Amino acid sequence: MTPATPVAVSCGEPAGIGPELAESAWQHLGRDLPFFWIGDPAHLPGRVPHIVLNDPSQASVGMAEGLPVWPLDMPGPRVPGQPQAAHAPGVIAAIEEGVRLVQSGATSALCTLPIHKQALAEGAGFAYPGHTEFLAHLAGVDEVVMMLASDRLRVVPVTIHIALKDVPAALTPDLLERRIRITHAALVTQFGIPHPRLAVAGLNPHAGEGGRMGTEDAALIAPVLDRLRAEGMDLRGPLPADTMFHDRARAGYDAAICMYHDQALIPIKTLDFDEGVNVTLGLPFIRTSPDHGTAFDIAGKGVANPSSTLAALRMAARLASAT
Repeated sequence: MTPATPVAVSCGEPAGIGPELAESAWQHLGRDLPFFWIGDPAHLPGRVPHIVLNDPSQASVGMAEGLPVWPLDMPGPRVPGQPQAAHAPGVIAAIEEGVRLVQSGATSALCTLPIHKQALAEGAGFAYPGHTEFLAHLAGVDEVVMMLASDRLRVVPVTIHIALKDVPAALTPDLLERRIRITHAALVTQFGIPHPRLAVAGLNPHAGEGGRMGTEDAALIAPVLDRLRAEGMDLRGPLPADTMFHDRARAGYDAAICMYHDQALIPIKTLDFDEGVNVTLGLPFIRTSPDHGTAFDIAGKGVANPSSTLAALRMAARLASAT
């Protein structure tokens, strides 16, 4: 189902593949999914026509004529593969404008194209670890959760970008409970699943195997799950992670809660490498993003695969229609 209002797409790093992906998305989606790109029109490759919007509502009709653009001027041209400090304030402004528009109801969701954190830090003093934390700040929420999702699997890592040796100390009952609660609520409110089924992975091989391979599964994870089950949540686990992701197992749950980064991301990238979508849970609006980076090495060559961007746009529209 197509949302009544269009999806906003922030430009991301101009020197990366974002501008090419925006044009490719328009070529593939046409009138089927209204969206508009927030950025400097001069940074588009120009392989397809574009139209400049005066109001976001014009995007639905404008899709027939070209890529709808919400213009945001930036100093200097785009040089593929070479990020420029002068563009950093504009990249940040595009994200801020996207949040403003989605919070005002002018757009149904926000899809963010990849940024380059080093360029933002050097050019604008950007101090956030990434998109997700900046969006949480703009939205005024204390905590958000990263989900990687596709039509075949949804995964949430409890701990994310930390060394494997630091995971046991970072994995606390409070953190695990918060991640589960935010995921459960988002599956209800954004994904339209009235009674979500969550599969929770153990930390250790064989979920600890009765303590012979580690005590965290029984001592830390299991009590949290028992407490939340008592509230009525449908939780399975802690489960051995090596048996959670085959076809038959995945049919039994709506999302998998994993204890660390690779435990979550290896399965989904194996199943759906090109169509995985980053979804931020816990925001007061829908945000999706393609699950890849700026790809400076291929920027400007016209060979970027738009599959993840198309999947991110389609998921944004689907979630917007479900809320």
